[in-house]
Amino acid sequence: MSSLMERITIQPDVCHGKPVIRGLRYPVESVLEYLAAGDSFEEVLAEFPDLEREDLLACLEFATRSLKMKSQHLVLK
Repeated sequence: MSSLMERITIQPDVCHGKPVIRGLRYPVESVLEYLAAGDSFEEVLAEFPDLEREDLLACLEFATRSLKMKSQHLVLK
């Protein structure tokens, strides 16, 4: 699974330092929102042809690891 995490990058000058996929300016957060809304992997990949199945798996792995962190804060909008 560690190779999946290599697909997630964080750079201060890309998307305001938010985690993105392979530096492509696709925020992990946005991809997760598509999946949470019910879009399938196939639908997301069709919408964003630069992405690969492993990128979506990396987003899920990133979210899983983030939730395992010691401190949790729920942000309601």
